Amino acid sequence: MEFLNALILGVVQGLTEFLPISSSAHIRIVGTLLGTGADPGARFTAIIQLGTEAAVLLYFWRDIARIVSRWFQALLGRIPRNDPDARMGWLVIVGSVPIVVLGLLFQDAIETTFRSLWIVATTLIVFGILLGVADRVGAKTRRLKELTWGNGIVFGFAQALALIPGVSRSGGTITAGLFMGYQRRAAARYSFLLAIPAVFGSGLYQLFKAFKEPCTEALAQAGTCTAEVFGPVETAAATVVAFVVGIVVIAFFMGYISRRSFLPFVVYRIGLGGLLMVLLGTGTLEA
Repeated sequence: MEFLNALILGVVQGLTEFLPISSSAHIRIVGTLLGTGADPGARFTAIIQLGTEAAVLLYFWRDIARIVSRWFQALLGRIPRNDPDARMGWLVIVGSVPIVVLGLLFQDAIETTFRSLWIVATTLIVFGILLGVADRVGAKTRRLKELTWGNGIVFGFAQALALIPGVSRSGGTITAGLFMGYQRRAAARYSFLLAIPAVFGSGLYQLFKAFKEPCTEALAQAGTCTAEVFGPVETAAATVVAFVVGIVVIAFFMGYISRRSFLPFVVYRIGLGGLLMVLLGTGTLEA
């Protein structure tokens, strides 16, 4: 059953990572509903995100290869430093700083306190409303080539909010982009590029910790970490499933936002958050 539950969570990760509905919130909720006996944990969540981020690498492979190549060429002085692709490389680096700093500062809270289902329910609703407002009032005229250093940092702080399950990495950054007047597709594209260093950094770090500092029963009881629900085999299987499903979803999402609004996702977030609060309030679920 643990293996089957891990596969299901891999599917959930692949389905929700790129949609603005928070994959970490869904892993937290579905993991509890599956009867795994506990929260699947921040470590499991971070590691299986490597699968969906590998899907980003595959989908945007040409863009990423070009950006990396031009960035190195500009760094070595072979091309102008204001080259658009080289500049995008620096913008991704600058935009990644907030989540690295805040992730290290609040690591313990991210792995424990922030995973309360009351917090998940609240952030689903609040940031769902913000996404709806941003989609409604945003000018949606600015293209990605118009991205400024200041806007890149704002995107970075919006991404850092996704350290709290329920915010959504894509949802937070896209919301910020819409408020700043960027087109839906432009905001989503930068969101996905910006996530690459953060997700790979977090996932590989948690993978390293899983081998070096396993969460023992004593540490879990002390509240310093979340007990591990899935072993290495189950986690690896979930990561592969997340990659396969993620490829399909990212292609769908990029096509969808070119033509339609985020309203269905807003309604879904508010509905899920409300339902979660009812389940928590009636004692059906424990926070």
